[in-house]
Amino acid sequence: MQQPYAIELKGITKTFGSVVANHDVSLNVRQGEILALLGENGSGKTTLMNMLSGIYKPDSGQIFVDGKEVSIDSPEDAKRLGIGMVHQHFKLVDVFSAADNIWMGKEKPGFRLKRDRYAQIADMAQKFGFEIDPKKKVYNMAVSEKQTLEIIKVLYYGAKVIILDEPTAVLTVQEIDKLFGVLRRMKAEGHSIIIITHKLNEVMDISDRVAILRKGAYITTVNTAETNEQALTEWMVGHKVDLNIDRPAMEKTRPLLEVRDLTIRSDEGATAIDGVNFYIRGGEILGVAGIAGCGQKELCEAIAGLRPIVKGQMIHKGENIVGLPPKTILEKGISMSFIPEDRLGMGLAPSLSITDNMLLKNYADAKGPFVDRRTGRADAEQVIRELEVVTPSADTPVRRLSGGNVQKVLLGREIKAGPNVLITAYPVRGLDIHSSYAIYDILNQQKKDGVGILFVGEDLDVMMALCDKIMVLCHGRIMGVVHAHKTTKEELGLMMTGALDLTYKYEDKPAGFARDTRFGEQSEEA
Repeated sequence: MQQPYAIELKGITKTFGSVVANHDVSLNVRQGEILALLGENGSGKTTLMNMLSGIYKPDSGQIFVDGKEVSIDSPEDAKRLGIGMVHQHFKLVDVFSAADNIWMGKEKPGFRLKRDRYAQIADMAQKFGFEIDPKKKVYNMAVSEKQTLEIIKVLYYGAKVIILDEPTAVLTVQEIDKLFGVLRRMKAEGHSIIIITHKLNEVMDISDRVAILRKGAYITTVNTAETNEQALTEWMVGHKVDLNIDRPAMEKTRPLLEVRDLTIRSDEGATAIDGVNFYIRGGEILGVAGIAGCGQKELCEAIAGLRPIVKGQMIHKGENIVGLPPKTILEKGISMSFIPEDRLGMGLAPSLSITDNMLLKNYADAKGPFVDRRTGRADAEQVIRELEVVTPSADTPVRRLSGGNVQKVLLGREIKAGPNVLITAYPVRGLDIHSSYAIYDILNQQKKDGVGILFVGEDLDVMMALCDKIMVLCHGRIMGVVHAHKTTKEELGLMMTGALDLTYKYEDKPAGFARDTRFGEQSEEA
């Protein structure tokens, strides 16, 4: 007799107003398997899993757990049924310890009970190969430790089905390998694991089967061993997609911007960037790799003029532009555009239309007391047309767009400004394959136009294919600058953790410092 599925969904439909998030979706998860859930942004993956974890309730359809039909009306219901979800954005209290985050919401344990629970956490960690200190405060944890805590939290309460939403988004190569080792041990213990991800190489590595959604509808489920990345992409998108990322060869030019001995503080007053030296060439993409929180965000904001610089210089044509007003910098011939990590918080005004968001870039240039919205509308319609933004109209508030379309609007607006230096922080984070490759094409076109690009990313495969050079940060310091086509993921991962220091490659200057600091008197070695 066939063993019942750990989870079986039949005819699940969920709508939000006129938007159909899931339509008649049926799929299953076997006991003791890892199922990857794939689909473009807006395909309904997270909505479907949110129904399984009790955050949403389906409009119609059935959910079966271990062969029995159930009703999941809340996260507590899901917990009782042995279903736990680890969200992309961790749901932890920073000032609490690991153990307190696990016990939160339960009765306050006495000393003896607390001691027993510490032992339970330690036993669980040892069983699956986790590394965790139950007494460590969350605010002192690395990203990988927080993720470990979230997984232990759901295991502690008896989860047999675990849903992971983009679990590797901010992990190093070594941390991903460690996580996958843990997942394989969990699978061996009989747990069923569902992974929502956009990284096809990881899908091929870790999953047993792959279920694909497209535009809210179920397409197919395939055995991972019987498919490949190209086929999965075609099922996701509905047509053939070229998975090669171009890296156009460009003539070497003088640095547009040279950063010398830059020191920056974080919002908390700690040193986020410590004495960093590098340069940005025109027609070149300089990647910035590092573990989350190692100073990438602060570096981008400082270069863009949004964060004070404690010490150091930014040299353009032999002149330090630190502290100069943006208008003066423009007059000196350098124009910068910034694609921040927080698209809707810092990059765009979510309640305003696409047209009005276009106007935000240059409203101060308006002649007279009134803003000419015709220009903004024309710009918006051009961006919508050229970047293939899916939207009802240019008057649609950006908060109603999918993540990929929001990013296209932001990137389109910044490019319309005609920058010669473009700073991008995680421009494809959370985007599907189709949207991501559209962004890569846009960046490469800017590169061909002579723009110098600073690209902060998290997918090392992408960085190695797209960027010309990669600068690696660890705790706010440079571990080296390497040619993207000559390095490996393993090498980059070791540099990101501080285990490998390649600054010796720049013996005559600090790490990453331009040898051609006088703009062409000495050429850099290829």
